[in-house]
Amino acid sequence: MLKAVAIVAVVFAVGIAAVLVLALTKSDTFRVERSLAVKAPADAIYTQVADFHRWTGWSPYEGRDPAMKRTFGGAAQGNGAAYAWDGNNNVGAGHMEILEANAPSKLRIKLDFERPFEGHNTAEFTFVPQGDATLVTWAMYGPAPFMSKVMQVFINMDSMIGKDFEAGLARLKKLTEK
Repeated sequence: MLKAVAIVAVVFAVGIAAVLVLALTKSDTFRVERSLAVKAPADAIYTQVADFHRWTGWSPYEGRDPAMKRTFGGAAQGNGAAYAWDGNNNVGAGHMEILEANAPSKLRIKLDFERPFEGHNTAEFTFVPQGDATLVTWAMYGPAPFMSKVMQVFINMDSMIGKDFEAGLARLKKLTEK
C-alpha cells in the first residue's frame, strides 16, 4: 500500500513539474487580434466603439449577465471615457478607460480586470477604410504573468478570446451596416 502511494506521489510530482516547465516556455506577453470588413464608413463604426454606453448593442460580454452593474465616468466618449462593470462569474469585474481616441481611425483602451483573475491589458480598435468598407480590427495585448502561462498550458487564449472578438465584430457589422 505504501509503495502504491509513493508511486502515485512521484507521478503527481512529475506531472506538476512538467506543467511548470511547459509554462516557462510560454511568452511573457500575449496578443489576440481579429479583423472583419464592415460595409459602413469608419466614423459610423467608430462612434459605436468610442462610446461605452453603446457597447450593450454589440459587445459579446454585455449579454452574459443581465444583472451586471455598470458605471460610467469621465468624458461621455473618446479620450477619458471610463466604464466599470461588476457581474457574475461569466463577466467578472473590472474597468476600462479610453487613453487614445483618434477619430475615426483608432481607439486605445486601458483594460483592467479585477476578477475572476487580475489582469492589466490594452485593447485597441483600428478602422481602416477599404473602398466601400472599413476593416475593423479588435486587439488585446499585455503581459503574461506566470499564472497566466500555467493556464496557457491547458487553455488556448487566442481561441477562447478570439471567438468573443469574432462575435463582437459580427454584431458590430450587423449594427452598422443597416
